[in-house]
Amino acid sequence: MRMEMNVSQVTYFTLSAYFDIGLFKYAIFFFLMCVYIFILSSNILLIVVICVNRSLHEPMYMFLCSLFVNELYGSTSLFPFLLVQILSDVHTVSVPLCFLQIFCLYMYVNVEFYNLAVMSYDRYLSICHPLHYSTQMSFDMVVRLTALLWVLSVVVIVVMITFNASSDLCGNIIDRVFCANYYVVKLSCRGATASNIYGLVYTFSVLFSLAALILYTYVKILQVCFSGSKQTRQKAISTCTPHLVSLLNFSFGSFFEIFQSRFDMSRVPNVLRIVLSLYFITFQPVLNPLLYGLKLSKIRITCRTLLFSKR
Repeated sequence: MRMEMNVSQVTYFTLSAYFDIGLFKYAIFFFLMCVYIFILSSNILLIVVICVNRSLHEPMYMFLCSLFVNELYGSTSLFPFLLVQILSDVHTVSVPLCFLQIFCLYMYVNVEFYNLAVMSYDRYLSICHPLHYSTQMSFDMVVRLTALLWVLSVVVIVVMITFNASSDLCGNIIDRVFCANYYVVKLSCRGATASNIYGLVYTFSVLFSLAALILYTYVKILQVCFSGSKQTRQKAISTCTPHLVSLLNFSFGSFFEIFQSRFDMSRVPNVLRIVLSLYFITFQPVLNPLLYGLKLSKIRITCRTLLFSKR
């Protein structure tokens, strides 16, 4: 019989996925530091470019700005923590800090998905209803949608953490390199029925609805591409390709994260499990600025002018 501990009595969690790699940890530390610096510099650059250039004050670029802010937010929720843990000999995290990281990371994931869904709707209006686009996607609508996706994410994650924080725990060992909600839920002595019900309701009512919206918008966009003019096809390809790649990459990473959490991965090498668990949080903030910075001509030209113009 396991000893029952209330969450208020547990002062720290142990992250058991870390293992001794000797001096190689300094190489990993340097690599992750370089990745983090690239994420910060590239996303901040694109945010500044969009904010200072009036020609980019359009709905698509404003939603992109929200996306880049979220990349900064999500990566900062993880990378500094990882860098400290890599160099540490004892891999523990206090309960408040663990729940704070869960809040930040899961909010990042929700904002990312909501943002990509809103961007799908924006592309649908722009390509399928160009005559009504300026009235339906006005500045006020952009502000409302952006505020809604951030506020809704906060509410959703606060409710989720409230369920977990009130649970009785029968241990404090998390088999991850960072704090993850599912692994904290697994420590609950009496199960997590309320949390599971909330998760299922949220998944089917919100996430599936947004997934259906994304699928619908791209079906309509494809129909217009096949029946429209060459100019319409070029517009759809140039603006939708980076968004679609970002969406597929995010879905791919989220799938691996869910798969790894729900199924026995003990036969998978520990290094591969760690890489897969970090993929959807680390690769997305790297990919998005590259995708949109290189693919969208307006951003690419403005960046080039800003960085290499003769003074």
